[in-house]
Amino acid sequence: MPDPNPSPPPDRNAGSAPSPPPATLWQVIGAVFWSFFGVRKGKAMQRDAVTIRPHQVIIVGVLIAAVLVATLLMLVRVITRSV
Repeated sequence: MPDPNPSPPPDRNAGSAPSPPPATLWQVIGAVFWSFFGVRKGKAMQRDAVTIRPHQVIIVGVLIAAVLVATLLMLVRVITRSV
């Protein structure tokens, strides 16, 4: 017969430090933006390594790269039309 009052499973994180809150969208955008230029402070990079997930970096990186390419293409078209 099953136990009518099953005890909850033990907490895996019991006794360990609480995990940091997940990064906001602006934190991910900032990290990706500065990484494009190769400029990151060591402290910020360590914080980002804990709070930012890889899929966030990939998605934001692809979007920022697409915006950068589109902006450069539009700039080239504007310059070549006025010549």
